[in-house]
Amino acid sequence: MKCFIGLGNPGKQYEQNRHNIGFMAIDRFAAKWGIHSFQNKSKGLLGEGNVNGTKVYLLKPMTYMNLSGEAMRAFLDFYKADLADITIIYDDMDTPFGQIRLRYQGSSGGHNGIKSIIQHAGTQNFNRIRMGVNRPAPGYNIADYVLSNFSKEEMKSIDQVLDLTCEAMEFSLSESFEKTMAKFNK
Repeated sequence: MKCFIGLGNPGKQYEQNRHNIGFMAIDRFAAKWGIHSFQNKSKGLLGEGNVNGTKVYLLKPMTYMNLSGEAMRAFLDFYKADLADITIIYDDMDTPFGQIRLRYQGSSGGHNGIKSIIQHAGTQNFNRIRMGVNRPAPGYNIADYVLSNFSKEEMKSIDQVLDLTCEAMEFSLSESFEKTMAKFNK
């Protein structure tokens, strides 16, 4: 069993925000693998399916970004899951747009959703796929930036980064996270 948790904020007004790229990745993966039925469970929208013989859960926390750890903890407790079987997918300002960076440990880097995950996991050691959204221009408010929609130019190439993220997700189902990092970190 594997679980991918994409971070974001619920609601139409947030759908195209930089902060919601984790939700976008979950939606892309679900569409690719025919996981269409999401239920309100584990403080989020939870889908389940079978991908190449592996049971896969897809979770989009409905707690809002800053409380994402609550949904992860609810999933871990209800399904008696191991933290090693979870991968968190989220936006990262320190990764260039269009690129992904995989890690299995580290601080939150100022990301409030990851702060919540660390708090509820009790460790900084968990699998993560960071999706690049760039940093804003100097003087631009960080919160306003991550809650703003992708530009029209960015939207033209968002499919490529979503597809790359899905490839990494799929690869990690049959290979170790270390091998997945070696393949997808550039």
